[in-house]
Amino acid sequence: MDETLGSSGALLNIRDEAGAIYDIDVEVTAVLGVTDMKVAQLLKMGRGAVVQLNRMVGDEIEIYANNQLIALAEVVVVDDRLGVSLTKIIKSNFIHLVDEH
Repeated sequence: MDETLGSSGALLNIRDEAGAIYDIDVEVTAVLGVTDMKVAQLLKMGRGAVVQLNRMVGDEIEIYANNQLIALAEVVVVDDRLGVSLTKIIKSNFIHLVDEH
């Protein structure tokens, strides 16, 4: 029961078709925080300016895949680079993300 008749009349392996989903690229974004500011404030900023965000040190951050919230995470350091350690997976958004492709 792993095969079905495709529109071209050729037998298609369902596993191969499902596997194609795994090759789709998605943009993953980690959001440290957000803030609101006036354009005038933005224009006054220069090198070394500090922008205060809405999160505290140690707070979970949001992880998005193609602009869909998929997880919460904490910031970690991996070989002198920033990374994230997932703390909560938001399953309903994972399902929604796959359904769109």
